[in-house]
Amino acid sequence: MRLKNFVINRTTVTILGIVAGIAVLVGFYIYRVENAINPIKVPVAKRVISPTEEITADDIEMVNISSSFLKEANIITSTDELVGKFVSTGTSIPKGGLFYINQVVEKEELPNAVFEEIPDGYTIYQLPVNETTTFANSIYPGDRIDLWIKSSDPVTGKVIFGEFISSIEVLAVRDSMGQNVFDVTSGREADFLLFAVPTDLYRYLKIAERSSNMSVIPVPRNQQYTEDAGATEYDNEQLINLILRNVQDMGGNYSSNDKSEDNSSTE
Repeated sequence: MRLKNFVINRTTVTILGIVAGIAVLVGFYIYRVENAINPIKVPVAKRVISPTEEITADDIEMVNISSSFLKEANIITSTDELVGKFVSTGTSIPKGGLFYINQVVEKEELPNAVFEEIPDGYTIYQLPVNETTTFANSIYPGDRIDLWIKSSDPVTGKVIFGEFISSIEVLAVRDSMGQNVFDVTSGREADFLLFAVPTDLYRYLKIAERSSNMSVIPVPRNQQYTEDAGATEYDNEQLINLILRNVQDMGGNYSSNDKSEDNSSTE
C-alpha cells in the first residue's frame, strides 16, 4: 500500500511539475509578446507637409504603433518636438506618415531662412571656399571673421594682401548642393560661406572673386572676437582702387557710381 501511494505521489508531483513548467513558459511567452506589440502613441501627419513648411499642431494627430517598431526607428514621439519646427529640404511628410528625426529641423537650418534677415540695401554674398580655406570646416554660422583680398600689383608685380572687410558675420555655411553643412545630417563639406553685404560692396567682391589675379580669403578669428564684435567695417580705398583697376584691365567699365545690377562685363 505504501509502495502504491509512493508511486502515485511521485507521478502526481512529476505531472504537476511539468504543468507548472509549461505554465511558466506560456506566461513568459505571453509577457514577451505583449511587450513586443504593446502599442505606443506617436504623432503622424494629418496632411502632406511639403519641404520647408512649418509644422503646426493642426498638422498632427496621434496613432498607436508597436513598441518594437519604435525601438528600431528614429521617430519623434512628442508633439512638443514638432510644433514650430520645419520639414527639411529634399523630403516631405506624407499624410499619415511618421515624423523621422532627420526630416525635422529648426527654421535657421533651412537654406532660405538666411534671406529673411537681410536689411534693405544689402545682398547675400556667397564666397566659394574649400576645406583648406575654411580650416577643415572650422568656420561656423554666427562666427565673426574678416575677409582679406590677395592680389598682385599689375605694375610692380608685388603681392598685395590686405584686410577688406572686418568683423562680418557668417550667416550660413553650405555645400555644393546648397544644403547647410552643420545640420542634423552633418558630414558635408563646406563649399560656400554666406554674408550680407551692401550692394555696392557685393559688386566689388564679385569682381575680385572673378579676377584671375585676385582672390577673397576668409580669415577666422577667435571666439572672443565674435563675442565682442563691433560694427562691420568695409573701408579700404587702396583695395577698391585695385579692384577697379582690375576691371579696366579685363576690358570692363565700372565705377562706384554705377548702380546697374548688370555685372555681365565683370562676370
